Amino acid sequence: MTVDDAFPHTFSIPASTPTVALFGPADEFLRLIEDEFEAHIHARGNVVTVTGTPGEAALIERLLDELATIIGSGQSLTREIVERCVGMLRAETQERPAEVLSLNILSNRGRTIRPKTVNQKRYVDAIDHHTVVFAVGPAGTGKTYLAMAKAVQALQAKEVNRIILTRPAVEAGERLGYLPGTLSEKIDPYLRPLYDALHEMLDPETIPKLLTAGTIEVAPLAYMRGRTLNDAFIIFDEAQNTTQEQMKMFLTRLGFGSRMVVTGDVTQIDLPTGQKSGLRVVSEILDGVSGVHFSMLTNQDVVRHKLVGRIVAAYDHYEEGNRSSERRRSQ
Repeated sequence: MTVDDAFPHTFSIPASTPTVALFGPADEFLRLIEDEFEAHIHARGNVVTVTGTPGEAALIERLLDELATIIGSGQSLTREIVERCVGMLRAETQERPAEVLSLNILSNRGRTIRPKTVNQKRYVDAIDHHTVVFAVGPAGTGKTYLAMAKAVQALQAKEVNRIILTRPAVEAGERLGYLPGTLSEKIDPYLRPLYDALHEMLDPETIPKLLTAGTIEVAPLAYMRGRTLNDAFIIFDEAQNTTQEQMKMFLTRLGFGSRMVVTGDVTQIDLPTGQKSGLRVVSEILDGVSGVHFSMLTNQDVVRHKLVGRIVAAYDHYEEGNRSSERRRSQ
C-alpha cells in the first residue's frame, strides 16, 4: 500500500458489541487484522478508523461486522476464528463467515461442535438434505468427525433409532485368524478411531449401555453383508479401502428411514496392488442419481494443526510433479 492509495474510512461498532471481546486482549485481534490486510486500524471506543485502500477498508468493516455477529451468537473469538473469517472473505464465498462458524451441530460437556470452513458447512448441510452423502478429502478435514456429530444429533432428536459405524479391516486380510485374542479383540484396533470420536460426543458412562442395547453398533464392513439397515444413521469410514463390489454391497444395505455417510481419502489406499478402490469409481457410477451427494474437501479444509494442512499441500504438489514427469516421459 502506498501513501497515494491510503484512504481513511471511519465506521461504528454496534453499542451492543463489547469492544474488548471484538478487538481482543490488548487489541490482539486488531493487530492480527492489520497484518492480514496491510492496513492501519485505530479504534477509539466503538468508532473504528481504517487507513488503507477503499477495497481493503470495506473488507475490514465487513470482517468486524461478521466477528460481531459471532460474538452475538454467544461464541468467544479466537485467533483461529479471526483467521478463518479473513480467509472466507478473501475467497469471496457465498456463505457469510458468521453463518459458517456459528452453526452449532452438537454440544456436550461444555463443548460445541461446529463446521470451521465453508466446505465443511456445505458438507453438513448436504447430510441434512440428502439420503446418501460421500465425503472425500485428505486427513484432518473433519469428514468422519462431523458425520459422527450429525449421527449423534439425529439420534438425540429421535430422527433415527440407532447409529451404525463401520470401516474395513483391510490390513488384517487373511492374517486376521493368526492374530491373538477373540474376534472382537482382533478387529478392535481398526475400529478404535470410531470409539475415540464417540467418547468426545457422548458421556463416556452412557456409551457401554448404548453399545449393549444395540443403539450404537461399531462393526467391520464384513458384518454388513446380507443386512437391511432401517431407521439408522450409518457411517462408513475409510471407504477408499474397499473394492467396487464391497462398495455396492454396502450401499445396497440402505433401508427405510435411514441415512448414509461414506467417508474416505483416495490418496491413502491400502488395498493390494491391482485392486481398484470402490471410492474412486463410485462418483462416476452414481453421478446424477437423486438423493446422492458428493462433498469434496481439500487441504484448505484441514482443521488440525496448521502444519497438517501444509503437509497435505506439499504431498499434493509432490505427487502432481511426479504425474507431470510421467506424462512427459510417456510422450
